[in-house]
Amino acid sequence: MTAIEQTQARPRGTRLPRRARREQLLGAAQEVFVAQGYHSAAMDDIAERAGVSKPVLYQHFPGKLELYLALLDQHCESLLQSVRGALASTTDNKKRVEATMDAYFAYVEDEGAAFRLVFESDLTNEPAVRERVDKVSMQCAEAIGEVIAEDTGLPRDQSMLLAVGLGGLSQIVARHWLASGSQVPRDTAVQLLTSLAWRGIAGFPLHGADAAHH
Repeated sequence: MTAIEQTQARPRGTRLPRRARREQLLGAAQEVFVAQGYHSAAMDDIAERAGVSKPVLYQHFPGKLELYLALLDQHCESLLQSVRGALASTTDNKKRVEATMDAYFAYVEDEGAAFRLVFESDLTNEPAVRERVDKVSMQCAEAIGEVIAEDTGLPRDQSMLLAVGLGGLSQIVARHWLASGSQVPRDTAVQLLTSLAWRGIAGFPLHGADAAHH
């Protein structure tokens, strides 16, 4: 192919910086994966949605699984940072519970339905996917568990059980709230769930000096 032919064959918009092109491709892939699921999605569909040729798509991602995993990594990290940010946002423990609950609601509401890639993937039999989903769930629980252990003095394994319970409660209710088209406003839903969780977790006495700041 001559230089002129190469220029003519080059898809429009390929002068985007590599990082910007990657983000564009990930955005298009997210739309296709969320709408169709992993198994039904095709690289042709993703390239078309992004407005690029398949060779351009393959320059960035060698296959559909790698593209899916890149998206999964991105959105698992987003959830983890949201939970950590909620826990660090206040030293008032009831407000911490509320902020953490709201982090899950915000995640399912504001991530362009990307939470489905994490919590409702049709590729959970793929070890690399299962590993990432399990890892982010555990990382969120560890972040919550550290606060519980610090404040209550409970052993780590007991704190982790409570943390897994709080995290699981948050994401399951948030997903149900969204999927059911609930007429309950988000802030009201968060308050209801906070009341439920707080009445349980507040039953564990604060440990040592923390008790004075309860």
